[in-house]
Amino acid sequence: MRIAIDGRYIQDHFPGIGRYTYNLVQALAKAAPEDSFVLLHNPQLVNTRYDLKILQNPNLKIVPVEVPTFSLAEEWRLPSVVRHLRLNLLHSPYYIKPYLLPCPSLVTIHDLIPKLYPQYMPSLWKRAIFEVTIRLAVASVRRVICVSQSARDDLVRLLGVAPSKVSVTPEGVDERFQPLEGEVVMRLRQRYDLPEGYILNVGVNKPHKNLVRLVEAFAKVKTGRKLVLAGKEDPRYREVHEVVEQLSLQDRVVFLGQVPEDDLPALYSGAALFVFPSLYEGFGLPLLEAMACGVPVVCSSTSSLPEIAGRAAVTVDPLDASQLTRALEWVLGDADLRASMREEGLKQAARFSWERTAKETLAVYRQVLSR
Repeated sequence: MRIAIDGRYIQDHFPGIGRYTYNLVQALAKAAPEDSFVLLHNPQLVNTRYDLKILQNPNLKIVPVEVPTFSLAEEWRLPSVVRHLRLNLLHSPYYIKPYLLPCPSLVTIHDLIPKLYPQYMPSLWKRAIFEVTIRLAVASVRRVICVSQSARDDLVRLLGVAPSKVSVTPEGVDERFQPLEGEVVMRLRQRYDLPEGYILNVGVNKPHKNLVRLVEAFAKVKTGRKLVLAGKEDPRYREVHEVVEQLSLQDRVVFLGQVPEDDLPALYSGAALFVFPSLYEGFGLPLLEAMACGVPVVCSSTSSLPEIAGRAAVTVDPLDASQLTRALEWVLGDADLRASMREEGLKQAARFSWERTAKETLAVYRQVLSR
């Protein structure tokens, strides 16, 4: 097989999808040395997270294509590249893709947040574009990949996609996410001025992340620990900062902003508890990363999170702040429970590897090309 992956999404604007694409390509090349892989890459797009130079496999070729994402140009220029490279298959990791191709294609749809939370797209014009492009993506491919059973169910329910057209290949967790101790964690705490045994949340500050309710629940927890919120902040959503001020929690809640990828394993490892109360997640990779670092997890009982957490986490109704408060107090107050959750979390995280993702994705490729 000669397969291309649209790597233009390995860029700073797509942190989650970029991570998925980068790790998938790396794992695919290792898992199938008999196949040829092409990573389409636009060197003009800002990419400070991932070093493409280390993707050195004999069966992987990085091909520069100066075609921007979100552009009409990709509709005619990428098919030309595909034709020139004589590809058997193109895998798009995002629903905005070239729709008329000279070879079969498939797409990964990670979630349907714009449809479930239309307030993120207040413009009717943008909502219409989303509706058209997501349906074009589904119609133009032979197979859709979803990263969780929950996301697959949403796709079938909300877009009417035939279940037989959708495959589930869960994401994996990087090997660098593992329990760290001693000097490494101490240096990170000193650099960010963090106390010992903090409560951690990692993610953007969009409303579906449920950070306002998390802060309200944390305010009622009888603890001297601090709540650390790490992740890129969207300036449109200031509500969590406002509620911290209203509840006079400035000394108890720490906003770290976006943290470099290399710092994340130590940041997770230094936490006494990871809390992830999202209303919706297509997969919820931070939850998996936290478990891989040996951190007990409290998370929502909705969308994909129970599927990813298994029996390793304490799950709560994300709409019930009092339930979240009780869960935080329970886990923080029971050292034996935390130790047990740590062991269960490590076992659960070990079930998700990029090697597994690559093997299951390769199986989808072969099914598509055998038709």
